[in-house]
Amino acid sequence: MAIERKFVADGVRKVRVQQHFLKELKRAGYGGMDIARTPLGTQVTIYAEKPGIVIGKGGKVVRQLTADLAQDFGIESPQIEVQQVGNPNFNAQIMAERLANALERGWYFRKAGSNVIRRVMESGALGCEVVLSGKLTGSRARVQKFTEGYIKHSGEPSISMVEKGYAVAIKKLGTIGVQVKIILPDTKLPDKFEILDVPPRQAPVVEMPIEEDLGETIDAELAATPDEEFVNEEVR
Repeated sequence: MAIERKFVADGVRKVRVQQHFLKELKRAGYGGMDIARTPLGTQVTIYAEKPGIVIGKGGKVVRQLTADLAQDFGIESPQIEVQQVGNPNFNAQIMAERLANALERGWYFRKAGSNVIRRVMESGALGCEVVLSGKLTGSRARVQKFTEGYIKHSGEPSISMVEKGYAVAIKKLGTIGVQVKIILPDTKLPDKFEILDVPPRQAPVVEMPIEEDLGETIDAELAATPDEEFVNEEVR
């Protein structure tokens, strides 16, 4: 059970680090992270819309984050690398944070959700889904979904091919959970296929000799046959 406990402990620690970055790097447009073990220590890659805020003046913020990872989360020799997000419209975490901020500023939930869907799909994504849950308009909580394009909800493709982001909007009536799912344009879906136009296969043409050529061939074979063979055949 030691290996199983180690996997569970690593998963819990990754979630705690994710929540810490969400809290500390909210202004920088935090877009997710990757943790990888290396021979020199632990490589932590942070994706952000504004890398300058993550680094800070003279590297002050990134040094503080490195110290927090080593002291509070027990990560051995953490090394933080900051990368800028190429297209924020394809980052589910950034879009979820933007939607949550829009709801906190007073946007109507239908307009805000439709705006996120439109921006993502216009960028070229294969599919996008926005799920809002909480007290959207009244005292009763409910769930509202906005979907466009192609989205996988189950199986291994829903884990490996769907980008997911989650944020929380705090309003007077209560908190609203915001979840965004995106399938990127270059994703190869397992159930997608193409029908190729194959030309019909033609049967090979066999040239048959005409009757005159056939007769000449038989006469030539008889002429080439020695007379002794015919004699022997008659004796037998």
